[in-house]
Order: sequence, then structure tokens, then C-alpha cells
Amino acid sequence: MPSDITWESWVGTAATIAAVIVIAAIALALLALVAALVSRRVPWVRDLARRVRSAMIATTTVVSIWIAGAISEPSAQGWWPAVSRLFLIATILTGSWLLAASVSFGFERLIAREESVLIGPEARRRRTQLLVIHRLVLVTIAVLALGAVLFTFPEMRAVGTSLLASAGIVSIIAGLAAQSILGNLIAGVQVAFTDAIKVGDVVVIQGEWGRIGEINLSYVVVYIWDERRLVVPCNYFTTTPIETWTRRSDKILGTVYLDLDWRVPMDELRAEFQRVVEASPAWDGRSLDATVTDAQGGFITVRLVMSAKDSADQWTLRCEVRERIIGWLQREHPEALPRTRVDIEA
Repeated sequence: MPSDITWESWVGTAATIAAVIVIAAIALALLALVAALVSRRVPWVRDLARRVRSAMIATTTVVSIWIAGAISEPSAQGWWPAVSRLFLIATILTGSWLLAASVSFGFERLIAREESVLIGPEARRRRTQLLVIHRLVLVTIAVLALGAVLFTFPEMRAVGTSLLASAGIVSIIAGLAAQSILGNLIAGVQVAFTDAIKVGDVVVIQGEWGRIGEINLSYVVVYIWDERRLVVPCNYFTTTPIETWTRRSDKILGTVYLDLDWRVPMDELRAEFQRVVEASPAWDGRSLDATVTDAQGGFITVRLVMSAKDSADQWTLRCEVRERIIGWLQREHPEALPRTRVDIEA
């Protein structure tokens, strides 16, 4: 039977809670002191302590008040089991927050270390895989925390046991999930670990040129060059061909096509093209070429090919070459500009 709570009981309970909180605060202060001392030799310990400080304080506060209530007058009251369950749920949630913060810090340090050691496509591949694993771990922590909260209720434990015992129901649920949510999650993992695309890759999707900005568990965000964002489901990349410019290397060839008159002096055009490309800081020195690729319809097609270290420099170089060559033709050889000829007979 619940006992009546007197004024003295409330005072004792408050004193117990205050004492437990003070002890917890002292413990946190000692941990902070130890972290400060260790960080003199291991600098990242200070960053870890700063990262998990809020979650640690929240978890410690909840656990301290719970313990104080369990060892004082409230534990003898009829309403304490319900309140104790709330404290258990709060402990699970704050503990999951603390675990997630620690895991996130570890993955961020690992990604930073990989990027400092590796460069180019290999660095992007490792970063993509670590990001996907990071998100998988966070989702797993969240699902386990939610499951632990639900299983604190006896009714949910009974329902869970019944569902797990029914293989038919489990099979139906798994099948439905695999067709939609789970299927897309599996596609996200496949995209990351089959090296199909990586964060930072230059791609062309549905006629849009951009870079892979984010790879999540269910969708990929493509950063379009004009600052738009294209959100694509992960299963799109496992079922649809895509154009990528940085699969194994950032180096790329760029082309400029010019439709000119038959009287264009190709030797002088090649010399001017070489001069323009060699003077540009965007050229990486690997390749340049000027070739007539077609001659029909009253004009010829000249293809100018030049190399660059990445797609950004390639775009800059193409625009520069196109502008400089057109200006040179207008000044030096206007007869080479495309024109239409009409023969009128009397």
C-alpha cells in the first residue's frame, strides 16, 4: 500500500536528489579534468569531450535523478513504477544520443584522416563508403533505441513475441519492405560499395551536369552547376545508365566544334589554337589537336580537342578557346566564317 508523503519525506527526497546530482557533477568534472590532461598528449580527446558533453550531461542527469528516486521515498509510492519506466525510456534515449555522438565523432576523424592520406578518386571512394557506413550505424542505433523503448512496455513485448513466432507474417512484412524501403536501402549500400559513383564525382543525369554532393541510404543529391539540387533515388543508379566523368581519374578531354567556310586556313588555325591553349593555365599539357571531322552542306566542321586536369578546368578551357578562336577568325580571316552561297542563273 502506498504511504503518505510528509513534508519531511519531501525534504529528504530533495536532499537525496541534490546529493546524487552533486556526486554526478563531481564525476563529470573529474572526467573533464582527465580529458584535459590526456588531451595534452592526444589532442583529439578534447574534441571528443566537447562533442559528447551535452549528451553526457543529459544522460548523467537522468540517471542521477532516477537513482535518487529509487533509493528515497518515491520508490514506495504506487505511481513510482510508471515514473520509473519514464526514466528508463529517457535513459535509453539519452544513452543512444551519447553513443551516436561518439560514433559520429569517430567516423568524422576517420574520414578526415583518409582525405589527408588519399587524393583523387580513391579518396572520394573511401569517403563515400565511410559516409554510408556512418549513416547505417546511426540508423541501427536509432532502430535499436526505438525497439528498446517499445519493449519496455509488456504489451509490446507480447505483440513482438507473437509476430516473431509467426513466420508467415514476418515473411509478408519482409517482402513488402524489400519492394520499397528496404530495396532502396540495399541499392544505397550497393551504390557506395560497388564504386559506381562517389561523393565529388562529375556526372550527367537526365541531361543535367553536376557533382555528386550527398549519398544517403535511400537517395543521392546531385549538385547542379547552377546551384539547383537533383534528388535521385538510389535504385536509379543500379538500374539506369549514367554518364560519369571521373570514374578512375579527374583528367578529361574537352572538345570544341566550329562550323567554318571551306576557305579557312587550317595551318594558321592550328597554330593559333596551339598558342591559345598553351597560354591558358587551365591546360594540363597532355594533349591538343585540331582536325577537320566533316565537310558537307557548304561548310566544314573543325574539332578542337584539349586536355585538362579536371572538369572545371576543362569547361574554362573550352569557353576560352571558343571565344579566342572566334575573335581571331573575325579579325584575321573573316572569309573563313560560315556563309551561305546562292547561285542565281538568268
